[in-house]
Amino acid sequence: MEPDDDPPPIDAATAMRLIDAQRAATVQSLEPDPRLHYWPWGVAWLIGFGLFFLRFSPGGRTFLAMPEWLPLTALFVLLGAASVVFAVGSARAYRQVTGESARRGSWYGAAWGLGFLSLFTVAGRVSDSLPHDLAGLLWSALAVGLTGALHMAGGAIWLDRTLFRLGLWLTAINIVGVLAGPGWHALVIALGGGGGMLLAGELSRLRRRDHP
Repeated sequence: MEPDDDPPPIDAATAMRLIDAQRAATVQSLEPDPRLHYWPWGVAWLIGFGLFFLRFSPGGRTFLAMPEWLPLTALFVLLGAASVVFAVGSARAYRQVTGESARRGSWYGAAWGLGFLSLFTVAGRVSDSLPHDLAGLLWSALAVGLTGALHMAGGAIWLDRTLFRLGLWLTAINIVGVLAGPGWHALVIALGGGGGMLLAGELSRLRRRDHP
């Protein structure tokens, strides 16, 4: 009698573990490193708003002499770089995603674009009527407030607790910064907002590693 070369049958528990492992590997291949979602923005906020605090400090002081245009220019350049990193990472990860998930992502992206277009229109209309320090506070507070709201919306759409909690955190510190006043708002957003995004990225990475 010839020996049986067929492999032994796989029990149900082993089969389920193999299926779960394959599913986890597929998710890992489709989802980008969560730090790409948070860290570029965190660095941009930390440095950009940090420069605002140093140049336009509370009480009209200047902690670090620099041209008035430098903080805003640096912030826009850093945000632009963060957008490129985020877009490239997301495009590579989600290029094979179609259907409802892709539609959610595109609509959510449109909400960001239209939301900030509306913000720029409103703030640009009224900021000329305000003193320089209050105009700066208006722009930054509206931008951070919209960012927090959209983070919470994204967390609700994808049931992402980290994203939703980050939106709550940004909303809370934005209120604190506005109450503290011009100058202090930039410091609160630089440390609390930028630092919060860096922390959120690391926590997401650890959670993904421990619970793929």
